[in-house]
Amino acid sequence: MTESFHIHLVSDSTGETTQGVLRASIAQFEGVEAQEHIWPMVRSTAQMELVIEGIRENPGPVVFTLVSSRTRQPLVEECARLGVPCVSVLEPVIGMFARYFNQKTVNRPGGQHTLNAEYFDRIDALHYVMAHDDGQATQDVSEADLILIGVSRTSKTPTSIYLANHYGLKTANVPFVPGIPLPDNLFGLKDIVVVGLTASADRLVQIRRNRLLMLHQEPETDYVDIDTVKAEISEARKLFSKNAWPVIDVTRRSIEETAAAIYQLYTRYHEEADAAKP
Repeated sequence: MTESFHIHLVSDSTGETTQGVLRASIAQFEGVEAQEHIWPMVRSTAQMELVIEGIRENPGPVVFTLVSSRTRQPLVEECARLGVPCVSVLEPVIGMFARYFNQKTVNRPGGQHTLNAEYFDRIDALHYVMAHDDGQATQDVSEADLILIGVSRTSKTPTSIYLANHYGLKTANVPFVPGIPLPDNLFGLKDIVVVGLTASADRLVQIRRNRLLMLHQEPETDYVDIDTVKAEISEARKLFSKNAWPVIDVTRRSIEETAAAIYQLYTRYHEEADAAKP
C-alpha cells in the first residue's frame, strides 16, 4: 500500500536543488509517494507569508534553500509551531565551507545561476548539440568535445543534451545503422573523445516497439526483431572494439548515470593526455 504525504520545497531560486534532494531521498523508501508543493523564487516576507499559508493548509515536511535569514527565520519558526519537520539543504554544506575557507558567506540567492562564462559555455554547448544531433553536420565535428555513437534508442540525444547543460560539453551524436558506413572523418580523431552506446537486445526491442506504437506504425518489422537487433548490437560492438572506443551499456542506466559515466571517461582521457605531455 502506498502512503501519500505533502512535502513543501521552498527556494529563493529555481527550486531544482530541493527537488533533486527530495527525489533522491524518497527513492530510498518503498510505498511512499510525495505530493510536492514547490515554492520557487521566495525572496520577500510577503512571498513567505503565502508559503506559510500553504503549509498550514497542507501540513508536511519542509525542505528549503533560503540564504537570507529574513525569509528563513519566519519559516523555521512557523514549522516549529506547527510541529512539522523543517530542514535546510544548504546550511550544513555552506557552514562547512565557511569554516574551511575561514570566510563569511555573501548570502546570494540563486548564486549558482549567475550569468558567468560557464553559463554561456553551456548555452554554446546546447546550440552545438542541436546542430549536431542524430548525425547532422558530421562533416564538421572538429569543435566537438565528445561524439556519441550508438544503435537506435540508446538515448543519444537526451544524453548529449544533459552533457551540454550540466558539463558544458559540445557533444555530437551519430546513429549506428547496419549496412550504412559511418562518415570517414569520425575515425582517427585527436583530442575528441568518442564513446559507443549500446543496450541489451530485449530492452531495445521493448523501447523500439513502444516507439512504433506511439507513431502508429507497423509494430512487426526487422527494427524490432530480436535476432536482427542482436546482430545489430554485435556489429556495433565490433566497430567500437576495432576503433578502441569505450563502450557504455545503457540498459540499466538513467540519462544522468550514463552522462556521469561518459564525463568520467572524458576527464580521465584528458588527465592521461596531460600527464603524457613532456
